[in-house]
Amino acid sequence: MTGPETRTRDAEYAVVVPTLGRPSLRACLHALAEASGPGPVRVVLVDDRPGPAGPPLTADVPPSLRSRTIVVPGGARGPAAARNLGWRAAGDVPWIVFLDDDVVPGPTWGDDLTLDLAAATERTAGITARIEVPLPADRRPTDWERNTASLATARWITADMAYRRAALTAVGGFDERFRRAFREDADLALRVLDAGWTLTGGRRTTTHPVRPAGRWTSVRFQAGNADDVLMTRLHGRHWWRRAEAHRGRLPVHLAVTGAGVTALGCALLGRHRPAGVCAAAWLAGTTEFALARILPGPRTRDEVLTMVVTSALIPPAATWHWLRGRLAHRTARPLTPLGTGEPAPAARPAVRERLRS
Repeated sequence: MTGPETRTRDAEYAVVVPTLGRPSLRACLHALAEASGPGPVRVVLVDDRPGPAGPPLTADVPPSLRSRTIVVPGGARGPAAARNLGWRAAGDVPWIVFLDDDVVPGPTWGDDLTLDLAAATERTAGITARIEVPLPADRRPTDWERNTASLATARWITADMAYRRAALTAVGGFDERFRRAFREDADLALRVLDAGWTLTGGRRTTTHPVRPAGRWTSVRFQAGNADDVLMTRLHGRHWWRRAEAHRGRLPVHLAVTGAGVTALGCALLGRHRPAGVCAAAWLAGTTEFALARILPGPRTRDEVLTMVVTSALIPPAATWHWLRGRLAHRTARPLTPLGTGEPAPAARPAVRERLRS
């Protein structure tokens, strides 16, 4: 990748990467450095690790990017807050390109981004990349691999998304009430569209590898149901359609959990017939969910065991997080460029770590 001096002022960009210091960061930055085309004016790494432990992020920066790279402490407040710190620390550049630390920009990424930016109109606020998720060729993908593959069709995903700095300023950036890497990108996109800007797809290609996941990852992911409640509070009941987002199985999860709880309650009260009916409904719903996840997959012993166990745990987990979101976000109001109505956090200085060539 060449230096930023090869591009015009209107096409200058900075790259912002929020990171937890995962090993994938090195591959991301080296792919960025090796891609053809004009390079970024600045690379901002937002260190969102909860503590000072761990190797410095500067070790992952390739030599060609070191003079343009700064590291900003994120304070472990989540990717939305980290991205806000990053684009505000990037300086006065027209475009901010957000990359996740586990993606790999394509070999012609810089040239393709140049064409994406050149095609933008004055009302173009953002340009998304084409996301590719490599899946195994010798077997059916697992449930987790299929989940990751859905990123390839997600709208306005910030795994690789270029936003005009003026648009970010106009809408107030990311809503920092989204503390997880979930729905913060859809929320920003809807606010940008509501403000009269447009969003479009680009031609650059970025790979999103499937990272390793534990047996209980799908259960932990149910925390996103609380974020969906926040989205409904901010954008109305039909935000799913506007964001072209997958609705999910929450209504079914609520029904299956209700059947299970009712069966348990009736059994404790000695009402055996209603308890049996509700238990049968719970078992039928859980079995249907497990089969829907098992049949498209590789059907190995470990995968089947994981699907059976987690299919019983996911409905109550989803219900719990949905109820938690209903309580936590009951008074949520739409974000304005002036903030959420709460005191703004103290600005964190951009700390430039010394990068040695």
